[in-house]
Amino acid sequence: MQISLAAPKDRQVIESYGDLQFKISGQRYQGSVLVFPDRTELWPVASFADITAESLSAVVASGGIEVLFIGCGPRMAMISPELRGALRPHGISLEAMDTGAACRTYNVLLSEGRAVAAALIAVE
Repeated sequence: MQISLAAPKDRQVIESYGDLQFKISGQRYQGSVLVFPDRTELWPVASFADITAESLSAVVASGGIEVLFIGCGPRMAMISPELRGALRPHGISLEAMDTGAACRTYNVLLSEGRAVAAALIAVE
C-alpha cells in the first residue's frame, strides 16, 4: 500500500508497506522494522506474540520518544499492562493498531514534529 505525506527530507517517512516489506525514505526493508525520526532498524519480531520489553530496548535507548506506535500486523491487538508498565518509566506511551494504521499515524505525527517512533510487524 502506497502512503504519501510531506515531511522534512532528513526524517524517516514510511512510503509503502506490504509483501512483508516496507519502503522508508527510499530504502526497502524486508521484514519487521523499528522506525525512528532519524533512522530505521530491522526488528527481529515476526508476530505480535514476539513483542517484549526487551525487543523494544532500542526505543528506550534512543531517548526522547514520547509515543511508540505498535503495528500489530493485519489486525490490532491489545498491549499487555506489563509491556505498557515497562515503557512508562521512560516516558513512552504505547499505541497499538494494525500495521497500516500505525504507518499512516506515525507519518502524520512525524510531519507535525512530534517525538514518535513505530514498531512495525511486516504484513503481506
